[in-house]
Amino acid sequence: MFKRIVAYVRTWFRGKAESAMKPEIEIEMAIEEARKQDQALRTQAAKVIAHRTKIEQRIEKSADTVAEAREMAKAAIMRAEKSKTEGDTDGVTKWTNSASSLAMKLTASENNLDNLREQYEIAIEQSNQAKTAVEQNAMRVQELAAKRMELLGSIEQAKMQEAVNDAMTTLSATVDRDSPSLARIEDKINDRLAEAKANTELRSATPEGAEAELREAVSLSRADDKLAELRAELGLDTAGELEA
Repeated sequence: MFKRIVAYVRTWFRGKAESAMKPEIEIEMAIEEARKQDQALRTQAAKVIAHRTKIEQRIEKSADTVAEAREMAKAAIMRAEKSKTEGDTDGVTKWTNSASSLAMKLTASENNLDNLREQYEIAIEQSNQAKTAVEQNAMRVQELAAKRMELLGSIEQAKMQEAVNDAMTTLSATVDRDSPSLARIEDKINDRLAEAKANTELRSATPEGAEAELREAVSLSRADDKLAELRAELGLDTAGELEA
């Protein structure tokens, strides 16, 4: 139970750390890891290729040993035959034994050469695999470097957009806080009109309002009389004009 709790806590902290990590840092970490892997692959590939080179050298030496043993065995056989022709019993025994020994050495050398050739085939395949792995990882490093440039550009764009969004949010908050909206202005105007109409209505209901209305009516009547008088002086028939 305790191990499960510890594992849970570690996972939680790792998740928090990953979520808090900046994208720029994550990109750099990925590239650095790819570079380390690339270096490790190159080191291993160099060892594999060096092993292949060593086998090549051993094959050359083993081939020389085989060729030498073959020639010496042939020479021993020839001498044994010569001793036989000459009736040299000791010489026949000597060179026959030498030829047998050289034949065993030749067989061992040929077996060793065959084993080295088999190892060489494996070494060639391993070398090709190692070089392919290095090439693929080198391409990955280049892809990560290109992706890094792309992501950093996207991050800069995101930062710029976030800054614009923050500015717009601040601007909107300032406008809403410091400037009245059109609806509030319209409400204020309507309130003032309603208040003015109410005052007019109340004024007409008071004695002062009635007196003012009467004075206005008298003024209008006098103005009409004055207009009629002026028309009469001009010889205009007011009554006929009204009938027409």
